[in-house]
Amino acid sequence: MGAGPGLLAAIYAPPRRQFLSIPFRNPSHPIANLLWIGSGSQSTMQNAFVTGAAGFIGSNLCDRLLEDGCKVVGWDNFSTGQSRFIEQALTHPNFILKQGDNLDLKALCLAMAGCNMVFHLAANADVRFGLEHPSKDLHQNTIATFNVLEAMRTHGIRKIAFASTGSVYGDAKTIPTPEQAPFPVQTSLYAASKLAGEGLIQAYCEGFGFEGYIFRFVSILGERYTHGHIFDFYRQILQDAKKLRVLGNGKQRKSYLYVQDCISAVLHVVRGETAKAASHHCEVYNLGTPDYCTLKDSISWICARLGVSPVLEFTGGERGWIGDNPFIFLETDKIRSTGWQPTLTIREAAEKTVDWLSENRWVFAERSA
Repeated sequence: MGAGPGLLAAIYAPPRRQFLSIPFRNPSHPIANLLWIGSGSQSTMQNAFVTGAAGFIGSNLCDRLLEDGCKVVGWDNFSTGQSRFIEQALTHPNFILKQGDNLDLKALCLAMAGCNMVFHLAANADVRFGLEHPSKDLHQNTIATFNVLEAMRTHGIRKIAFASTGSVYGDAKTIPTPEQAPFPVQTSLYAASKLAGEGLIQAYCEGFGFEGYIFRFVSILGERYTHGHIFDFYRQILQDAKKLRVLGNGKQRKSYLYVQDCISAVLHVVRGETAKAASHHCEVYNLGTPDYCTLKDSISWICARLGVSPVLEFTGGERGWIGDNPFIFLETDKIRSTGWQPTLTIREAAEKTVDWLSENRWVFAERSA
């Protein structure tokens, strides 16, 4: 028996949110009258809007943009972002923090006024527990991306960089996986919601003349890292250094990338404006290193850095959880052909992550709150 429209609305509509339909660059629209500044004609990143500005990657990006002389508006709802991550940015005269949610389109439009470039990093990245709250990825990743695009459309902002994921390739048949690889069945709600966000951006590029840069990340490591296997293992070791529970069989193979290398790649490509010459005004880039490691490799580096030798207890199976792709290794020929190269190996990035966590153990209390 099919669900009626009332039931579908209850399932899919986020409560107490207002979604607006705003004509593209229409000065007659009441919100456009309030906010329109015509900033979309500028091709630089002089006034950048960063969603997820208090997060791991977002806060590092804000610092880099400020160092490069940009004005930055940071936007975050602090559901997972940390105020300490933007303490440095808040001392900078060219940084403005605005607290709000991407699902609040009116507030998002107000916050974005005056900007000419958007870095959309905010997302729910909880792949492992996605099935426990199926609508979360839809709202926070897909609908949130739609709202970001609509806010851009209100102001005539045409340039967007989007943090997607290598997980969109699912259980890839081609390894290393190139950008043009055919998509298999999606294996996680997170990846499916990110792929939907990619599709929206590509459609806005085609339909509204946007300039889109989609970056499919491998897992990112480095300073301000607060989510992922190194964080989880370190927390276990703090509780009991004699044993370590490992999801799966430890043979999962993954590639990783240092956060500063990630940001350098994004800024390098965006400044090169490669999407302007693309047939549909949108470019997709895999971001990663030219190698990978097993989960057991990573555990050995973490334990060596911390000086511990726990007994490993494997839960078994080739996946740690439903949606955990056992082998993620992206081909990065396209991004490297632009002149970008990573500066750190996976092991070096992992060790930097462990060192930062050792110096900032407060994050474990914050993340468990």
